[in-house]
Amino acid sequence: MDEHSLNFLKHLLQTSSPSGDEIAASRVWRSEAESFADEVRADVRGNSFAILNGGAPRVLLAGHIDEIGIMVSYIDDDGFLSFSGIGGWDAQVLVGHRVSLLGRKGEVIGVIGKKPIHVMEEEDRKKASQIKELWIDIGVKNREEALEYVRIGTVGVVDASLRELPNQRLVARGIDDRIGAFVVLEALRLLTQDRPQATVAAVATCQEEITMAGAATSAFSFEPQVAIAVDVTVATDHPDSDKKQNGDVKLGKGPVLSRGAANSPVVYEMLIEIAEREQIPYSVDIAPRRTGTDADAIHVSRGGVATAVVSIPNRYMHTPNEMIELTDVENAAKLIASFIKSLTPDTDFVPR
Repeated sequence: MDEHSLNFLKHLLQTSSPSGDEIAASRVWRSEAESFADEVRADVRGNSFAILNGGAPRVLLAGHIDEIGIMVSYIDDDGFLSFSGIGGWDAQVLVGHRVSLLGRKGEVIGVIGKKPIHVMEEEDRKKASQIKELWIDIGVKNREEALEYVRIGTVGVVDASLRELPNQRLVARGIDDRIGAFVVLEALRLLTQDRPQATVAAVATCQEEITMAGAATSAFSFEPQVAIAVDVTVATDHPDSDKKQNGDVKLGKGPVLSRGAANSPVVYEMLIEIAEREQIPYSVDIAPRRTGTDADAIHVSRGGVATAVVSIPNRYMHTPNEMIELTDVENAAKLIASFIKSLTPDTDFVPR
């Protein structure tokens, strides 16, 4: 990955973007898109569009820019904050972490607290933590002082820094799915070098972790004939994996193509053919019921959209330290761009 794109990715990953409050990261994304897209805009729901104008078909590339987070639900007399999760948290990973809250006057740092193990009864030590038993300590002395910094409804994310590891691996929070928003824009950047016949919209969608509202509204307004949702998927190359149920998904083995559910069999076969022809490594996972991605909302938009899911293998999903390999990211963008360049106004997406 070239230095410019890598620096853009790092900036994107380090910008807080909890579901429902994606404004800051969306601004970063649109600023980058303005350097090469024909049209860049935002909509009332919070989606960001970068468009290459062309002819038919109309192609939508969706990567959600939101991440899981927290929201303040109560402030007690001593200034401790109760909170709820935004999106799917395993409460065990929150204990003892710092959080960055989007406060009234800027960033507010807090610590997620829990009763110390030293004063727990033996039975309590064996119980899993629940969010309702945790609190956030922002260092104030009382409720009045806390209200100078935060209020009910203040949101935030875990305060975890990005780190680069060997083998082009990257660790950060929010990779699910800031990496998808990055990939769709990188695919669009590749297409500017060899413009397709199609009209293409890369969209950084909002609220996938809680409502999928962004996918639904962006697909309805753009009216695509074909779409690709780019997300992360669970890597199974770790000591406690179940490959029989969750597939054989490894970091560094390329993007993952989903089969079933919201995925068009026509588009799926086209992606397989292109990957094999261009020697792009890939894996396959199955989605026999639903994909758990923006594709679930996109494929039923209007009269239906031929939709596929292209995913990046991700270790430790929904934790402060998600891990990906950058070669998978580059290959995903390359595969998507090659697919779009293969499309013509006569491409038939109807399964026959």
